[in-house]
Amino acid sequence: MAEFPEGAPCWVDAMFSDLEGAKTFYSDVLGWTFGEASSEYGNYTQAYSDGKAVAAVVPPMPGQEGHSQWCLYLASHDAEATAGKIKTAGGELLMEPMQVGDFGTMAIAKEPSGAVFGVWQPGEHKGFEKLGEQGSYAWAEFFSRDVAKADAFLSKVFPYGVQQMDLGDSPEVSGMDFKVFSLGSHENPVLGRMNMGTDFPPEVPSYVQVYFAVPDCDEAVAKTQAHGGKLHFGPMDSPFGRFAAVADPQGAAFAVIDRAKTVGEMPKFA
Repeated sequence: MAEFPEGAPCWVDAMFSDLEGAKTFYSDVLGWTFGEASSEYGNYTQAYSDGKAVAAVVPPMPGQEGHSQWCLYLASHDAEATAGKIKTAGGELLMEPMQVGDFGTMAIAKEPSGAVFGVWQPGEHKGFEKLGEQGSYAWAEFFSRDVAKADAFLSKVFPYGVQQMDLGDSPEVSGMDFKVFSLGSHENPVLGRMNMGTDFPPEVPSYVQVYFAVPDCDEAVAKTQAHGGKLHFGPMDSPFGRFAAVADPQGAAFAVIDRAKTVGEMPKFA
């Protein structure tokens, strides 16, 4: 697969205290299979859909035990240069660029409104081998408590074009503030940004929501709950597909979307 353009989502992973429990959960809910753990790299274990790499799970390093969460990595052609841009734009580096064998170079950052994300400069590991299809990464959104800071930061660090969603006069979306970040042209959206309103509990910080594609949203939600996971929102129909926000039994939040089941007209962007 060709390398991802600068700023494109290219990989996701998550730390789990109960790695075998995570494997069981995601095998059932998303249909993943798992490769051998790489003991040289902290038992980092890749997940596959139809034999193609789609994500990875890893046990926490000593001292990092706690709440599990998915981390979205954005592609960089030069991780050191991107790290410099992150600092200049008001972000914080939680992990400075670090080479991971021949696989590539990674960094972990926090944008000024508080959402954590990763940076990946590919070596042998290019990133997703499957995208947008069932069992793989489909989309991601920065949920922010300070959208002005988040918007300015993302546009300074990566070469995004930005469009505001025109929500019209519908009372159902009154007060919603949603933007789309694109690469190359507005026909190539790669990320969303949602304003966190009063519906979100005050203790929930800014975060990145990762969406995985599934053949049936309701079935994925039912399986999530059967394993002891939680439903946070939905299922809900939309022009983009039927989706729901959930969390696995270890607390890692994500969303599932059936992109084939669309309802309503696509919104306009300006």
